[in-house]
Amino acid sequence: MKLVDDSPGRVASRTPDERARLGREARRRVPRSSHAALGPTAGRPDPVALIEAQSASRAQDLVPLRYARMTESPFRFYRGAAAVMAEDLARTPSTGLAVQLCGDAHLLNFRLLASPERRLVFDINDFDETLPGPWEWDVKRLAASLVIAGRENGFGERERAAVVRTAVGSYRNRLRHFAGLGNLDVWYAHGDVEDIAALAADKLGPSGAGVITHAASKARGRDNLAAFEKLTERVDGERRFVADPPLLVPLADFVRGAERDGIEHLLRTLVAGYARSLPTDRRHLLRQYRVVDMARKVVGVGSVGTRCWVILLLGRDERDPLILQAKEADRSVLEEHTAESRYDNQGHRVVAGQRLMQAVGDIFLGWDRITGFDGVLRDFYVRQLHDWKGIAQPDSMEPRGLRAFGEICGATLARAHARSGDRIAIAAYLGGGEVFDRAVAEFAELYADRTEEDHAALREAVRTGRVRAAEAA
Repeated sequence: MKLVDDSPGRVASRTPDERARLGREARRRVPRSSHAALGPTAGRPDPVALIEAQSASRAQDLVPLRYARMTESPFRFYRGAAAVMAEDLARTPSTGLAVQLCGDAHLLNFRLLASPERRLVFDINDFDETLPGPWEWDVKRLAASLVIAGRENGFGERERAAVVRTAVGSYRNRLRHFAGLGNLDVWYAHGDVEDIAALAADKLGPSGAGVITHAASKARGRDNLAAFEKLTERVDGERRFVADPPLLVPLADFVRGAERDGIEHLLRTLVAGYARSLPTDRRHLLRQYRVVDMARKVVGVGSVGTRCWVILLLGRDERDPLILQAKEADRSVLEEHTAESRYDNQGHRVVAGQRLMQAVGDIFLGWDRITGFDGVLRDFYVRQLHDWKGIAQPDSMEPRGLRAFGEICGATLARAHARSGDRIAIAAYLGGGEVFDRAVAEFAELYADRTEEDHAALREAVRTGRVRAAEAA
């Protein structure tokens, strides 16, 4: 796919009028109404085969768990099928204007997070698939997720269309707002939880603000200390992770003998090596902690089977814990359809994309590469396990609530894209009308149909024994 050269240096050399003209010219090549189309289906790969190909490099004892989770519902399938949608999005119209993509911008990857200044903000959270690419792809992945969630909640077609048009309209209007701001103003923009509560109150009344306030309170309770109390216990005078297989398996229970010692050495090496990717002040802070225990952890739906470890460190005493999550990073599912990542380490790719798209970030976010006990070289990115994270519960939302949440997500995505792409050109392409909003709402309904078909195909593959879906032993 050929993308317009909108690197920072190239963008800075154009005047605002030239950048706006670039966006308006894109309308002639790619009419905004054309985004309603799914793209050609001829030659579309078997979705189950795409998922199987991803599973081939993952921890094989966890692959049946991945399939079990994905067969539960179309929405859970959708969460685990970013590779399938990347294939489909590559067949849809594109303006050629690139941004740093999240790559997996479904609604559950927008949530409350902590800033380094200990303020709650609303932002994108998951960047495993991040890569430069067409801005439309993130918008369409968000839109389709809203329709699929709406269907599972029993919303009618008109209600679902209103949810999507609101989210996409929020993206469009916010992008137009950012197009009129200076670079520093865009860079400093972020969504404080107080602003989110005010918007919820405006859209839903006092009860809406109460929902946000309650969610913020819960998020503030999901910190390192809370995770420490929940996930660990004292064993022979030392803190150890509590076994909860298959979701959390302490290293001592996972393997024994020389293999256990080898993996422990590798993870200690990973912590020491990853520290070099941190700024010097964060590196100094990390050195004040000591590694106490390790465990394998299962995370998410799409990530099940990727190698993920949690590492317990203690600082001053047991009231000063730090729990790091080291997660395997593979090639982005977008890479086959855009361009090869500029980073030779996939963990570095994830971290760079996250730092570019998020308004605030985890102070311990970094990356490294190690050769596993099996002799395979693997890339990892590292972050804190819990740091004031709050996640939405879409299955409990009524149409007004999902509509308000979609509006927040759309605005957040626009802010992330405005940091990395040519916001003036994209805003000029979108314009002030609702043509693009309505087109994406049509696309989202069609893609929800396709997701339901793909979900049924995976269920059939399980029924016939082509793949095995089961809770991990």
